[in-house]
Amino acid sequence: MAGEKSAPKIVGLTPDRRQSFYGRDIVSVKQFSRDDLTYIFGVADEMRSIVKRVGATDLLKGYVLANLFYEPSTRTSSSFIAAMQRLGGSVIPIHGVQYSSVSKGESLPDTIRTLECYADVIVLRHPEVGASEVAARYASKPVISAGDGVGEHPTQGLLDIYTIYTELGTIDGLHVAMVGDLKNGRTVHSLARLLCLYDTKMTFVSPEILRLPPALKEELIQAGRPIAETARVEDVIETVDVLYVTRVQKERFADLREYEAVKGYYEITPALMERAKERMALMHPLPRVGEIHYDVDDDPRAAYFRQVENGLYIRMALLAAVLGKV
Repeated sequence: MAGEKSAPKIVGLTPDRRQSFYGRDIVSVKQFSRDDLTYIFGVADEMRSIVKRVGATDLLKGYVLANLFYEPSTRTSSSFIAAMQRLGGSVIPIHGVQYSSVSKGESLPDTIRTLECYADVIVLRHPEVGASEVAARYASKPVISAGDGVGEHPTQGLLDIYTIYTELGTIDGLHVAMVGDLKNGRTVHSLARLLCLYDTKMTFVSPEILRLPPALKEELIQAGRPIAETARVEDVIETVDVLYVTRVQKERFADLREYEAVKGYYEITPALMERAKERMALMHPLPRVGEIHYDVDDDPRAAYFRQVENGLYIRMALLAAVLGKV
């Protein structure tokens, strides 16, 4: 019909990259090369174009995603559901162990092997470090990690580095400061590892008890990246290209007195942002709990809600890629 919208055809960028993602588990950012990121950025750009122009495509029509979340989630869970639906697929949502057979004592391997009987791809969030790798070992269908404990959050890392690229046009040559709970912040752990693929400088800003884990710090040093540590945002605010702020995670503290001592340690205010570069990106994986004042939201450098939107495009790209459709 005249004037009727038609969904554009997705064309993969290179056959070798397409092959490298097809059927692949996404459980750690360590598995990615710089070429992988270039490829997935290009597919995410195509997904953005589809959503902006026609809203959806039938690329994954007939495919089913099992969305298995053992921990609470708003953004990650919703964006995977939206991503699958905008690609024309269907979703089995399982949120909270109290609603699943886990409450009856079922093991993770058995849950995964059950779900893959119904689904073509499984997204898993779990409180235990390494749970996604365990799931991938038992699954014959692709498993995508949506975060495991204080370990990694690979799809968040991908959307974060994609946001840096879309905001500033490059990643090489940038100074990135990460602020807040660096000990427990799996988003920080994933992003720091991805930044090692580029010519970047990193500064880690936190109180002493929330410093970057020593093993990860050594990993970054061995990768040859210049890194620094400080307890003050004021030490870096005038020189950074990216200020990546995270909340202090109350749920990770065994002693709530320690949490109370550091929960309000950092606050990004309009006055502080006046000292920042005119062209820079202020990011946050969200949710925020007072770390960034609401008065900062109208600052054009505040990229955190654009960051959320980018999560949709990156996850659309990953789902299509592991299912061999791009």
